[in-house]
Amino acid sequence: MSGHSKWATTKYRKAAQDAKRSALFSKLSRNITVAAKEGGDPNPENNASLAAAVAKAKSYSLPKDRIDTAIKKAFGSGSDGARFENVVYEGYGPAGVAVYIEALTDNRNRTAADVRSAFSHSGGNLGTTGSVAFQFERKGQITVERSQASDEDEFMMLVAEAGGDDYEDAGDEWVVLTAPAELANVKKGLEDAGVEVKGYELVMEPTTPAEVGVGDAKKVMRLIDRLEELEDLQNVYHTMGLTDEIAQALDA
Repeated sequence: MSGHSKWATTKYRKAAQDAKRSALFSKLSRNITVAAKEGGDPNPENNASLAAAVAKAKSYSLPKDRIDTAIKKAFGSGSDGARFENVVYEGYGPAGVAVYIEALTDNRNRTAADVRSAFSHSGGNLGTTGSVAFQFERKGQITVERSQASDEDEFMMLVAEAGGDDYEDAGDEWVVLTAPAELANVKKGLEDAGVEVKGYELVMEPTTPAEVGVGDAKKVMRLIDRLEELEDLQNVYHTMGLTDEIAQALDA
């Protein structure tokens, strides 16, 4: 178990998402609406998917009134009702970096056209279902404020005792990785040990990160940025390894 395996990747992704807060808030709201509707209950205590969606939204400081509005929208009628569906897109970006995309859309044709355009304008290619999924694995991810457990050795023991697989040092946060089925159990284990969980969700982790140069990294991030600007897209994952050198170059 190591706390430093993907520090640059985690830190850069968090910073990039924070920079797009307006678009991110719309995505988080949509995610809450769908989770509430699919779970059939507006109370997070009775709807595990909704609880996770709300926790993720709170970790990005989505205002409470927007959370409440998103939940109410799930049980509206007519034009206020939620009619979103989950869609996955897969493709390759510059330098052969695999890209896996999760979307919530009310119009498949519009979303597919937008995704295809982003790939074509960035030197990538939209692929078929299953073309890159094998390069990722589903993981549970739990975020904890570093102030909750400032001693790394102590935190490592807490993660192990709770059943976590690994953890990452993300600057002001710890990111705990779990098996998908163990996400809720590990979260509870940490909370029972007195650790307050900031957010938790299921993510896709690359099994073998691709090494690219700074020039190609900038091209890949242009594609990722373009995709993340699309309101229908919830999550954009890629296999590009972000070293400290590349992260610094991208920041510059």
